[in-house]
Amino acid sequence: MSTFLGIPHAPRGVGHLRGDEPFPVAARRALANTQLRRNLGKATATIRAKRAAVVAELPDWEELRAAGQAIKAHTMRHLGHYLTELESQVTARGGTVHWARDAVEANRIVVDLVRGAGVAEVVKVKSIVTDEIGLNDALADAGVHAYETDLAELIVQLGHDRPSHILVPAIHRNRAEIRDIFLREMPDVDPGLTDTPAALTEAARLHLRRAFLSARVGISGANFAVAETGTLCVLESEGNGRMCLTLPETLITVMGIEKVVPAWRDLDVFMQLLPRSSTGERMNPYTSMWTGVTPGDGPQAFHLVLLDNGRTATLADETGRQALHCIRCSACLNVCPVYERTGGHAYGSVYPGPIGAVLSPQLTGVEDNASLPYASTLCGACYDACPVKIDIPSILVHLRARHVEEAGRAHRVASPEAVTMAAASWVMTSPARWAAAQRASRLGRGLGRGGRIRRLPWPLSAWTAARDAPAPPAQTFRQWWRAERGDRQPQAPGHGARWRASGTTQRRRRPGAEDQPPAVPHGAPPARPSEAPAREAGEC
Repeated sequence: MSTFLGIPHAPRGVGHLRGDEPFPVAARRALANTQLRRNLGKATATIRAKRAAVVAELPDWEELRAAGQAIKAHTMRHLGHYLTELESQVTARGGTVHWARDAVEANRIVVDLVRGAGVAEVVKVKSIVTDEIGLNDALADAGVHAYETDLAELIVQLGHDRPSHILVPAIHRNRAEIRDIFLREMPDVDPGLTDTPAALTEAARLHLRRAFLSARVGISGANFAVAETGTLCVLESEGNGRMCLTLPETLITVMGIEKVVPAWRDLDVFMQLLPRSSTGERMNPYTSMWTGVTPGDGPQAFHLVLLDNGRTATLADETGRQALHCIRCSACLNVCPVYERTGGHAYGSVYPGPIGAVLSPQLTGVEDNASLPYASTLCGACYDACPVKIDIPSILVHLRARHVEEAGRAHRVASPEAVTMAAASWVMTSPARWAAAQRASRLGRGLGRGGRIRRLPWPLSAWTAARDAPAPPAQTFRQWWRAERGDRQPQAPGHGARWRASGTTQRRRRPGAEDQPPAVPHGAPPARPSEAPAREAGEC
């Protein structure tokens, strides 16, 4: 792990973690695209319904979530140990492990390996981490063409586009658009191609067949890596991954260091959580696992590239490190009201949606993605959907605070927002000042229509440019209380909140917070799936 010291964040100018414009600007343009919103709304609603149905079948779903959370938390606390064990096991079984501090180093390693194999074409399994580092661009610069073999990734590649969803990269495209892309970009496609799913799939299959059979190098990511055995695991739905992992002579796997799990039996938990949360299936159609090199069977050269690229910087943040627990299921995207209306491109990163809003800023440094932590309503739907119980709303608030602090240190002159917040703090710390402010706010009633203020004068116009403000009430709470109850002071309620001695409320606990599992003691084994009821034979 000392290899990573001194490389705090993903470097600029390489990969796809930073957008060309802040989220509000990109989101405003996406909101104007009605076809995009229809495509997203239909797709996310379908996935949500499928997921809800299969999750409801498991009476121990919450226990499985807690087990997944505990395994991930324990692994992150002992990450150095498990990565070293993984390296030892992969090497012992004939593989070669490479350590990459950032995207530049990872791309160089892979390009050198491909050049060493003497090939000009490679086939790829769908891999978000290779998109994160911009591997296809690096290969192209070296004169190597990378064939994306996942159907959605192929659509994105042929359309000269960018992925917009973790699970379904081409979710922003409909069938008619895909047909047009195939007719334009596939030289061997049938001119009479229709936009039925079967026809489009067959066209992609025929287009890729030659690449599958002739490729001598395959490139993949990994869903999980088992430290105790050196086993890598890829889950997919189309079978293209199985062909990429077995047919080529050389296999190169690029994996973020957070994907390791301690033991083989830990996979039992994630094999139940991931398919249900991602595709809404009880079991994914293809689960490929391989351990090193087996003479005469599959690739005869295996290289594992372990990537940091800002992950150890994320690990150093006790609140933000939860983002590294992510198993890339995309459940948080499918329930997010912001993502459903803007799509993934507005986030500017290969990791869109709620998880992208907390992961990308930590990988790049918060100030390089300062608008993303604000790309949320903080409704909490992402936390409820997350199969490993990542508290995304709390991380969002934490990253907003980090942005305010870092921006404040970078500017000697206080921003208008900082001045406003300081003034509000000064007013609210005095009952007399607060009461006077409440009385003064009644002057704003003249700006309201129908109980709403739709336009405030500058500088408050920045607020009402994107939302309405409620008109002040006819009387303040203090005035109402005095009229109804006289001089009696309000008492703390008996239920629903805990109160300090001063009479002010503490922060309410978010629903479900009481269900958080206890921390795994330092050095103790992680929670095991045996604590959850066993599945029947044949189930995922």
